[in-house]
This record gives sequence, structure tokens and C-alpha cells, in this order.
Amino acid sequence: MSIELLIENYGLLAIFLGAAFEGETAAFLGGVVAHRGLLTYWAAASAATAGSFAGDQFWFFAGRYAARWSLVRRLLERPALARVTRLLETNPTGFILAFRFLVGLRTISPVVIGTTRISTGKFVVLNAVAALVWGQLFTALGYLFGHGIQQTLGHLPLHRHLLIAVGAAAVVAAAALALRKMRSSAGHS
Repeated sequence: MSIELLIENYGLLAIFLGAAFEGETAAFLGGVVAHRGLLTYWAAASAATAGSFAGDQFWFFAGRYAARWSLVRRLLERPALARVTRLLETNPTGFILAFRFLVGLRTISPVVIGTTRISTGKFVVLNAVAALVWGQLFTALGYLFGHGIQQTLGHLPLHRHLLIAVGAAAVVAAAALALRKMRSSAGHS
């Protein structure tokens, strides 16, 4: 079975699950695949949006109803808890709209929000709005990146195109983590 056939048959499910559990890379790669014409842009962006929404709803409900699970307790013991709590107390609506864009806070944030008095209805609405923006943004970035690679290097075989995209996503993720560590170190000095 070719990679193209795998993507055509399972690509939307992979984008959905990837966006739910990993995040940006899955949505970005969905955009690259859409650029290649194996999926439509709107289908890839919708799968990314739905996956992001579902994943964050899961973690919200875990914080709300499953605080005794060892996984949830471990998440709530992370050093990022203090930062999430501070940001949430300062501007709850803004934080709910923004947490998925903040490096290192994507998984812990909905868990923490679930432990607060913020209503489920409010979280569902804000989560849906933020997931829609997030899904469209990262899928569009992948689509544009795919176009840029094609303009620069020509029409590459799909596996090379995807390897370049994964490499670019890894570089961006590493840079974001390095920046976060530098900020964290500067804050403790």
C-alpha cells in the first residue's frame, strides 16, 4: 500500500488523533498533505479543529471529574501549574482562548481549567472558538509551507516533501522550547 493511499484512507483520522494528542505538527502536516492534493484543505483543517477541540475537552473533563487518576495528578504536579494558575486567574477568558498557542501549556491547561469553577458551557464555547482558529492557522501554515517547498525545490516525491515538513516542524518546536527555557532561566536570575 502506498503512502498516498494510506493518507487518502486514514489521513483525516491521523490528523484528528494527532491534533488531539500532539498538536501543531499534525495540523501542519495536514496542510502539507492538502497542498499535495491528497486531502482537501477544508477536510484537513476540520479534522485538526475537531481533534484539538476533542483533546482539550477530554483533558478538561479529566480535570473536572477524574482528578484522582494518577495521570491527572502527575499533570497537576508539573512546574507549569503555577504559571497556568496565574494566567488563568488574571484573565480566564483570554487564557482559555490562548493556552493552545502557549508552548508547554497545551495539556496541563485544560486539566487545570477543569478543576476551577469555570462552567462547562463557557469552556465548551471558548474551546470551540480557539480550536477553530488554531486548526485553520496551523493547517494554513502547512499548506503555505508545502507551496513554498514546491516553489523552491520543485515537485518532490511525497515522502521527501513530508520529511522536509517534519524536519521544519521539529526545528520550530526545538526553537520554541529553547526560547521558553531561556525565558524561564532569565526569570529565575
